[in-house]
Amino acid sequence: MRSDIIKEGVERAPHRALLHATGVTKKALSKPFVGVISSFTDIVPGHIGFKDMERFIEKGIHSGGGYAFFSSVPGICDGIAMGHKGMHYSLPTRELIADMIESVVEANSFDGILLLTNCDKFTPGMIMAAGRLNVPAIVVTGGPMISGRYKMRRLALVKDTFEAVGMYQAGKISANELGRLEMEACPGSGSCQGLYTANTMACVTEAIGMSIIGCGTALAVSAKKRRIAYDSGIRIVELIKNDTTPRKIMTREAFENAIRVDMALGGSTNSVLHITAIANETGVPLELETFDRISKDTPQITNIQPNGDGFMEDVEFAGGIPAVMKSLGSKIKDCQTVSGFTTKEIINSAENFDPQVIRTVDNPFNPEGGIAVLRGNLAPDGAVVKQAAVSKKMMKFTGSARVFNSEEDGMKAIMGKKIKSGDVVVIRYEGPKGGPGMREMLSPTSAITGMGLQESVALITDGRFSGGTQGPCIGHISPEAMEGGPIALIEEGDKISIDIHERKIELLVDEKTLSDRKKKWTPIPPKITKGYLARYARMVTSANTGAIVR
Repeated sequence: MRSDIIKEGVERAPHRALLHATGVTKKALSKPFVGVISSFTDIVPGHIGFKDMERFIEKGIHSGGGYAFFSSVPGICDGIAMGHKGMHYSLPTRELIADMIESVVEANSFDGILLLTNCDKFTPGMIMAAGRLNVPAIVVTGGPMISGRYKMRRLALVKDTFEAVGMYQAGKISANELGRLEMEACPGSGSCQGLYTANTMACVTEAIGMSIIGCGTALAVSAKKRRIAYDSGIRIVELIKNDTTPRKIMTREAFENAIRVDMALGGSTNSVLHITAIANETGVPLELETFDRISKDTPQITNIQPNGDGFMEDVEFAGGIPAVMKSLGSKIKDCQTVSGFTTKEIINSAENFDPQVIRTVDNPFNPEGGIAVLRGNLAPDGAVVKQAAVSKKMMKFTGSARVFNSEEDGMKAIMGKKIKSGDVVVIRYEGPKGGPGMREMLSPTSAITGMGLQESVALITDGRFSGGTQGPCIGHISPEAMEGGPIALIEEGDKISIDIHERKIELLVDEKTLSDRKKKWTPIPPKITKGYLARYARMVTSANTGAIVR
């Protein structure tokens, strides 16, 4: 066992003494040492129930013949960090989480790891670490929050709080109504109720084979989730004994399965960043074009918020990710999973309890998958849009640029009612380097939607979007402004053309004019010049590579 390096031999007497000091018995030294990396924190709703989950994971590990050691990683709630300086730190914490897990696992020589996660950056950061370390690993995601209720209507965070801000600003609801929504939208623990980034990545984790069957959609408050935690504890010991490592699970075929499930669900555009980064750590080359190729060949078969009116609880009760894969049928490749069953075996035993929630490929909500990759003179290295959340009317759009060098400036103009029909809001210098940290633009996009402008206004950025974003919102524009990408050369009033069907995004300015602008261009001064974010900005790559740190 890997842990023998800290517990075998005469020279390890001091190491054993320290282990005994923690309560480890002599007999327990012969058991596999399992590092349980928990991301419990009582400021993130998706993680506040993890103390309970930890108990069941520990029971499972000890029932399976292992010995559990708990460590933790810090993190933030993207919703709480949204719209201010805090969001600069969100994406960069993904790298911190991966680095911390690497450090803890290698220093303590764990035989395997069980990763307890749920929200936006925790999950990809943890799986990145698993791919990098390549020691037996299993992921338990904490599960979606149940829907809120107000006047017998089901509520979700994004539609009923972020978008409600825009509705209040437009005079569509009262201050009292807004206050009631904020009290009722999030009734307790779990990741936010729609197909936003956290739930997208939980589904991707199960689809790629790193969680046991049913984990991706099992609700946070359910006994089922406790049972999954317990069974995962037993299973990690078996993975250690069989030397089943992440790179045996996360193959090229498994990544394509995960992307296909993501496209079928209509998941968050952030999955493009995260899946690419996980593949990089796992040693699997994964090009941006892969997402677009699979999307063109994968119908969207669920219609969950923000794309539609459904909730994650609906997907769970309809049969979860196994039922989604069953609907996709032969499009899913047969791969090994941490559950011990192959994807084909999982599909054969799956059942779809509601074909209106999880449709067949012959009766989809949309003929293509949820995400499209656009290119053109404005994004020569690519840009990403959640086409599942764009109306047919806005799939092709030309408008006049309204240019802002920060999210705050763009938000001020939106809330000040200075954005009109026919505008393309350009928010730049918010990329991985320029942000730094590639902030999500949920506040601006939600305000636009809440004010009723999503059918007449587009938003483009070198930053990124929350999984809760609706409308023609195009992010990840690469190269970013801070690197001198064409987005840096846009001037107020320039015409911008978007054609999602044709995968095009063009700045309608002649090449000579752009060349002249490029000669005069200088980047704006860095927004943050000290601390972690300054170091991150120096090392991070563009969005088209997954915003990985080299």
